[in-house]
Amino acid sequence: MTARSRTAALAAVGAILASAAAGCNGGPGGGGGKISDGKIVLAVLNDQSATYADLSGKNSIEAVRMAVADYKAKYGDKAVAKKIDVVSADHQNKPDIANSKAQELYDRQKADIILDVPTSSAALAVANIAKAKKKLFMDIGAATTALEGANCNKYTFHYGYNTYMLAHGTGDTVTKDGAKNWYVVYPDYAFGQDMNKSFNTAVTGAGGKVVKADPAPFPNDNFSTFMLKAPGLSPKPQVLGTMQAGGDLVNFVKQYNEYKLRDKGIGLAVGLMFLTDIHSLGSDALAGTKFTDAWYWNADPQNRAWADKFMAKTGKRPTFAHAANYSAALQYLDAVQRGGTDKSDDVVKQLEGHTFQDVFAKNASIRAADHLLLHDVALAQVKPSSEVKEPWDYEKVLKTIPANQAFQQPDPSCKL
Repeated sequence: MTARSRTAALAAVGAILASAAAGCNGGPGGGGGKISDGKIVLAVLNDQSATYADLSGKNSIEAVRMAVADYKAKYGDKAVAKKIDVVSADHQNKPDIANSKAQELYDRQKADIILDVPTSSAALAVANIAKAKKKLFMDIGAATTALEGANCNKYTFHYGYNTYMLAHGTGDTVTKDGAKNWYVVYPDYAFGQDMNKSFNTAVTGAGGKVVKADPAPFPNDNFSTFMLKAPGLSPKPQVLGTMQAGGDLVNFVKQYNEYKLRDKGIGLAVGLMFLTDIHSLGSDALAGTKFTDAWYWNADPQNRAWADKFMAKTGKRPTFAHAANYSAALQYLDAVQRGGTDKSDDVVKQLEGHTFQDVFAKNASIRAADHLLLHDVALAQVKPSSEVKEPWDYEKVLKTIPANQAFQQPDPSCKL
């Protein structure tokens, strides 16, 4: 072989190797642009069988599928991600199961991002896995501020709501309306502990006092001990603040009404409430109760139009968790589109500091300092049944809390 022919052969081999490498790395030769494995995998990890199944659960998977369909419709042939799969797993609200499921989703099912993860202890476990694997995690279902505080990391985003938002919307308002003395009952795990701390700060900051705060087992169906204790506290509380959520909240409110605490001069404040909770109880069981809502399906025509599509697929109106899962999935896909790749570090850069408006998040931005989504939220009140004009329309929005007031300032302990 002559020197010229050897040079030509080497060049040909080099071209073949370069083409193969491009394909392996998701380059044009791989048929997927800069998308690894030629596809994107969105994973929904949540409670599909227990306390939080109604407020998120399997219908959040449907919301993510809706986001995929809207992404494809929006970009058409120009979509960077040609193939998108949606997978899911049930973490049963247990951090050890969430830990193992997250590893399985990232490693075996090749998930590019995990979404949802209610239950704060489970979310903190998944955040650690996301950090170790250098894969995206957008938490929607958990409320703990630790996700943007001491447990923040480069690959985790907190999307939708947190305990500060809930406490400073509800605790501040209810206290200033005259309920100065509070008795707080909270679930004894990360979410409840954080809620108790945040509500204490909000209530005292508004001139009130938390007379007593008691932890309760989670999950729990018997709150009689707390109902019996409330009237005998000194000073007598003017409001009983429940920090439970989902099925636990439904049980708590039923027992609050059975013990007729409202007739005894003790009002009810709910730290976290979803549309499905009101639906389960009936609006009269909660009529007049004020709470902070991250999003309401019938607040404006845009929300309602999306809620109509959701109902056509699920037979139910969406909670804010459903809408937030849709939004998070769509914003992730938009970030992939802008960056032209699903490489985690590049997607993070596209998300940090991004400002946008969508059906869930109004006047929204993703704060670069701690990856917390800032957006407008609502102070709402449950309607009595006499004011409910159609099924699922249980809320009256009293006022909008602007994004720059709804959430806390960055925590110095967050080191991305």
